[in-house]
Amino acid sequence: MAPPFAVAAVSSSSPLFSSSSHRRHPPLGSISVRPRHRTAVASAAATESAGKVLLEVHGLTASVKETGQQILKGVDLTVREGEVHAIMGKNGSGKSTLTKVLVGHPHYEVTGGTILFKGENLIDMEPEERSLAGLFMSFQAPIEIPGVSNYDFLLMAINARREKDGLPALGPLEFYSVVSQKVEALKMEPKILDRNVNEGFSGGERKRNEILQLSVRLL
Repeated sequence: MAPPFAVAAVSSSSPLFSSSSHRRHPPLGSISVRPRHRTAVASAAATESAGKVLLEVHGLTASVKETGQQILKGVDLTVREGEVHAIMGKNGSGKSTLTKVLVGHPHYEVTGGTILFKGENLIDMEPEERSLAGLFMSFQAPIEIPGVSNYDFLLMAINARREKDGLPALGPLEFYSVVSQKVEALKMEPKILDRNVNEGFSGGERKRNEILQLSVRLL
């Protein structure tokens, strides 16, 4: 599996999605990820104007399951609707580990702390359940899935999400009218839907394809 590139929680308000604020945090490791100190008045005003909390990480510690090596050491992070958070740091500081722990990668074990996504405890969920809850992980090098067309892949993904939400499945023709708008908004060729997932794609096509997957999941 290719190393993860980023995990983002966003709200949909356009043909794709949009974000309204950008925050940057220090590297992970033995330090906690926390916002700068604010006065009580400023904090109250910011909370009132901020969006709904999507992701809450408190005191998260995690280790490599096979060796027991601790990587995350008390990470705190809060992501609200419309926000984009960039976590930066040197190699080995824990960026990839954090994303893998969030999506439930089996090579890592949570040893302390909590992870809430939309109020639900992620730690108790299987990776598939976390995906259906709305968590999406982008990859630095998205893998190919030979024999599976983009169209079938996207239709299966959206119907799995609709089933979880108690909604009827979309038929192929009904879904095409929806996904074609997303393809057009991304300035992709319509034939991208007939190609196998990432097979023979350029680097740029793979990244656009991931954005297409995310935009469909936000429906």
